Amino acid sequence: MKSILVSMIAAAGLMVAGSAMAVDMPAVAKKNNCTACHAIDKKVVGPSWKDIAVKYKGDVSKLGDKIKKGGSGVWGSMPMPANPKVSDEDMKELLAFIGTLK
Repeated sequence: MKSILVSMIAAAGLMVAGSAMAVDMPAVAKKNNCTACHAIDKKVVGPSWKDIAVKYKGDVSKLGDKIKKGGSGVWGSMPMPANPKVSDEDMKELLAFIGTLK
């Protein structure tokens, strides 16, 4: 009985540790409505941020213009709408976050 209890406590600890290590969407992404079309690890309307990070590996700075001006044809027929109101500070944080994903 004691070993079952110890196993349950260990499993619960691993679940908590695993969820703490999960990557969360940064607050600026929520603030700028990026989450309406993008998720970190799966396609929503637009590609996942992990897929974007792979495509722009090493040079996410190119994404700044795409975020501000919008674009089309890179990920299929769904266009990326322009987001000119994203501040430079928020843009730096978004690009830094995307650059960390693999």
